[in-house]
Amino acid sequence: MHKIKNFILNFGPQHPAAHGVLRLIVELQGEKIIRIDPHIGLLHRGTEKLIEYKTYTQALPYVDRLDYVSMMMQEHCYSLLIEKLLQIKAPQRAQAIRVIYSELTRILNHLLAITTHALDVGALTPFLWGFEEREKIMEFYERISGARMHANYFRPGGVQSDLPLGTLDDIYDFIYQFVSRINEFEELLTKNRIFKQRLVNIGIITIQQALSLGLSGPILRSAGLKWDLRINNPYDIYPKLTFSIPIGNTGDCFDRYIIRCQEMRVSCWLINQAMFSLASGEIKTDIHLINPPSKNWIKYSMEQLIHHFKYYTENIVIPQTNYYQAVEAPKGEFGIFLSTSHFNKPLKCKFKAPGFLHLYSLHTFTSSHILADIVTILGSLDIVFGEIDK
Repeated sequence: MHKIKNFILNFGPQHPAAHGVLRLIVELQGEKIIRIDPHIGLLHRGTEKLIEYKTYTQALPYVDRLDYVSMMMQEHCYSLLIEKLLQIKAPQRAQAIRVIYSELTRILNHLLAITTHALDVGALTPFLWGFEEREKIMEFYERISGARMHANYFRPGGVQSDLPLGTLDDIYDFIYQFVSRINEFEELLTKNRIFKQRLVNIGIITIQQALSLGLSGPILRSAGLKWDLRINNPYDIYPKLTFSIPIGNTGDCFDRYIIRCQEMRVSCWLINQAMFSLASGEIKTDIHLINPPSKNWIKYSMEQLIHHFKYYTENIVIPQTNYYQAVEAPKGEFGIFLSTSHFNKPLKCKFKAPGFLHLYSLHTFTSSHILADIVTILGSLDIVFGEIDK
C-alpha cells in the first residue's frame, strides 16, 4: 500500500511577490495549503542593539530605516516617546507640521501597498499611476529635509526646521488633485471582475482572531473593529481634528484594499484641517535641555556655546524609567519601548512592529486556501521587512 506524502514547497526568499527577504516553507496537499512556516532573519541588522550604544539624538535616524515606506511615522513615535520621558510637549505649530507629514506618509505607504498588491494579482497600470503620486510626496520630504526618504526631520520637542516658503500651498494643491487620483484607482480596480475574484472572501479574519493574534491597523479594522490610536489614544493635535475610521465587514483581502483607499481620503481631510490650524509660533520647544542655542557665537554667551557643544556630544540624561509609546502607523500599531538608567543612552530598546505579528499570523489567513492565494494574502498584509527583521 502506497503512502501519499504532502508536498513541501520553498516560497522565497527571491520570489518577486514575497515583498522582501521572506522565506516561507509551504506544505501542500495538491494545491491546498496544509501549513505555512515563515522563516525570517535574512535582513537582520540589529537595530535595537545599535540604538542601545547611541545617545538619544543619535538614535533618531535609525528608526527611519525600519519601515522604509513609513519613515516619518517612526520618527513621530520616537520623538513622542522622548518627550514623554522628559515630560515636555512640542509647540502647537510643530505638532501641526508633524500631523501633516505623518498623514502624507500614510498616503505614501498606502499607495505602495495598494499598487504592489494589484501588481501581485496581475494589474500593472495602478503601479505606474501610484508611483507618480509617490514622487510628489517624496518631493515634499526633500523640501524640508534634503532627503527623499530618510528625512530625519522630526525631533523630540518639535521638528528640525520650519516649512519652506510655498510648501503649504503645494501640499494643498496636491491633496486637492489627489482625491481624483484615488477615484481613478477605484474606477480601475474596485469593480474589476478579475481583481475581485482574486480578493473577495480570501484571507478572512474575524475580530476574535485578530485580537487574539495582536493584529492592528487596516487588518484589524477590516474585521469590523473601530480601533485607531489617533482616536483611542490620541497624540499631538489629533484630538482637535474630526475624522471617521473606515471599517470592513468580512475581514477579507478586498476589505483591506477598500479600507486603505478610504484611509487615503481621510488623510487628505486631516491634512486640510491641520493646515488651517497651523498657527504661527515656534517649531521647537523652548526647554533649554533639548533645544541647544543657535550657532551664532557672537550673539550668545560662552555658557550657551558650551551647552550647545555638550548637547551634541554628551546629549541628554533621562532618569531611570520604563516607557512604551505607540502611534497609528499605516500598517498598524508601531511602538517603541525604552528602558533608561541615568545615562545618555537607553539601557534597553525594543520595537513593536505590526508587520511581524501580521506575518506570523499567516497560517490563520491561509487555512483552507490554495497556493495562488498566498500571493494575494501577503500583498494584503502590507509587510516591509525593515521593521519585521530589524
